[in-house]
Amino acid sequence: MALFFDGEWFNARMAERLLTREALAVASGMTAADLALVFKDQRELTAAEVAIFAEMLGATTAEIALHAGVSTRAPGGDGLDARLSELEARVARRWSQEAVTVRPEGPPCPATGQG
Repeated sequence: MALFFDGEWFNARMAERLLTREALAVASGMTAADLALVFKDQRELTAAEVAIFAEMLGATTAEIALHAGVSTRAPGGDGLDARLSELEARVARRWSQEAVTVRPEGPPCPATGQG
């Protein structure tokens, strides 16, 4: 469920771009009934729908998420995805380095004779 949906803001943005709710629904893959639920604050937008709304309404994903009351992160809106990816890559690099230098207990390695 959305935290709140600012229908006035969305209506104003659609009017500026001469868009109808039907056009917004079709572009985002929703039925008219789905979009009506969004406007009634009874259905939350998905991250993909936020991105489509942003493109159609000439807004950022963060703006759409804010005015739609989306409780989940907007895609790419806050840079967290990039930071998370970088951290995951660092962990993976570190893990692979340790995997090379640390060997579990067991019989000696045939190549080095170490165990």
